[in-house]
Amino acid sequence: MSEPQLYFRQLLSGRDFAQADPIARQMVNFVYAIGDRSTGEAVLVDPAYAVNDLVDVVEADDMHVTGVLATHYHADHVGGTMMGYSIEGVTTLLDRCQCAVHVQREEAPWVQRTTGIGVGDLVQHASGDVVSVGGIDIHLLRTPGHTPGSQCFLVEGRLVSGDTLFLEGCGRTDLPGSDPELMFDSLQMLAALPDDTVVYPGHMYSMPTSGTMSELRDDNYVFKPKTREAWMQWFGGRG
Repeated sequence: MSEPQLYFRQLLSGRDFAQADPIARQMVNFVYAIGDRSTGEAVLVDPAYAVNDLVDVVEADDMHVTGVLATHYHADHVGGTMMGYSIEGVTTLLDRCQCAVHVQREEAPWVQRTTGIGVGDLVQHASGDVVSVGGIDIHLLRTPGHTPGSQCFLVEGRLVSGDTLFLEGCGRTDLPGSDPELMFDSLQMLAALPDDTVVYPGHMYSMPTSGTMSELRDDNYVFKPKTREAWMQWFGGRG
């Protein structure tokens, strides 16, 4: 049986790459490689910590990196400084692979400040835009709340949800650029996706590494409040 056209890999920091990095092991970020096996093209979602490790993984699969999809600006996802610790990210990747970094328009200035890359390295999008990797279409969904331009990626029934939605909980809404009311709206939009959509989060904060939207709607406590008012009572001041 031939392999499927879609190339999709979930890689855990501190285990699959950056094994010697204590911050990578602590933060348990997921990085995703998404591409088209027939053309060998792939994009990396949120490359950080040990970027050359990630490129090596993709190239070992006979693929090559042609772009970056950034869910949001935080340093553990795109590189920069966090808690006094310097994290490798997209600037290192651009030294090895000349490619575009795809962000939501509202997130662009935040990504620039965090990483130091120039506006010319960014492709700025609106929600609903599609990034094509070979013959694979990746749909960009703006999901503000954790940050102003957080985005998720929908590809062939898989949702890469970054820090907007975890299998248990959601991203913090008490950080610079966060907004708990917008987070409620974003979560409601994601909850409307088909039951069998498989959610792949930005961190391994639970033992499963993915789950269906049907399961999350039933089990994830962030979906318990059904109105914005109830949500704000539960989560309006949460950290």
